[in-house]
Amino acid sequence: MTDRVLADGFRTALVLGGGNALGAYHLGVAEALLARVEPDRVVGCSIGAVTGAILMGNPPATRLDRLREFWARTGQADGRWLGWMPDALRARWSNAYGVAALLAGRPGLSHLRAPGLLSHLRAPGLLSILPLMPPDVSLQDHAPLAATLDRLVDWDRLNDAPGRFACFALDLERGEEVWWETGRDRIGARHILACTALPPLFPPVEIDGRLLWDGGLANNLPLDRVLSGPLGAPLLVVASDLYAPMGDRPRSLDGAATRAQDLAFAMQARKRIEALTRERDLRRAARPEEPSAILLHLIHRPPAHQRALKALDYSGTALHERATQGRSDIEALWGRLAESPRDAALEVLSNDAT
Repeated sequence: MTDRVLADGFRTALVLGGGNALGAYHLGVAEALLARVEPDRVVGCSIGAVTGAILMGNPPATRLDRLREFWARTGQADGRWLGWMPDALRARWSNAYGVAALLAGRPGLSHLRAPGLLSHLRAPGLLSILPLMPPDVSLQDHAPLAATLDRLVDWDRLNDAPGRFACFALDLERGEEVWWETGRDRIGARHILACTALPPLFPPVEIDGRLLWDGGLANNLPLDRVLSGPLGAPLLVVASDLYAPMGDRPRSLDGAATRAQDLAFAMQARKRIEALTRERDLRRAARPEEPSAILLHLIHRPPAHQRALKALDYSGTALHERATQGRSDIEALWGRLAESPRDAALEVLSNDAT
């Protein structure tokens, strides 16, 4: 089958998960996908919202260049020798790059905030070191991201494009998802800041009287936005997920923290896929003419040297490796699409070992 036949008759949605620097994986996925089909909808969480805004806010001829420019601006300089290190040594360097991003921020993304970490020294009681230090709620300020997005995104193009773009944040007081979608809302840089306001790294963002945090805290791969409810036509969903449910047994505190982080986000996606599979089966049983859906679930599987601070490792080598894996994963999974059922209520194809 040709790529056009594979997608013929199916609307296409691209769902991009959160994961900070792991989002370079989305670049590889987008490079391979957009050479084949044009998504009708793009849905993003956190760094996925950044990626989606850049893709939808630029013409096809330049959108991937703008996305590559984003990662080039934010990447940390390193050398080719980094890729030749043994895993144990590379893990130390990966965490070191993460610490550097944590302590200093990244150009074009964030900078340190005052008082930030110093506000922690304002502990009440006799042990307070700096009792007059004002309180704070985050370590960094990610306002520089807004300026970067304004350079890389044509907001009018994004909001007026025939394809829909959606992103969301979490109301930290009510515990509710707050969604914005083009065609209904006008999305700008401040909405993307709210989508990426991961505590305690970044401060919440207030929009329309609601104080908002990164939606990845509750729904890191928002598949329900495109797969829940009645479908008007057969749907192909390509989901780029940055956390893997499978992993090795931890042998250190660093390994335990890494595995806990992966499971906290990956299990969100697994549970939602299970629930959506049940929903689509029930809809098909009640209404046999309900359109079919296919989910290509692409999962970033971190190499052994990526540890607890991998999501803050912006080293150029790591970013390149993630993009390469994204391209490779979609190439392999797309090949399986030709043999997959076309009439299932929801057919799930994944590179997960399970």
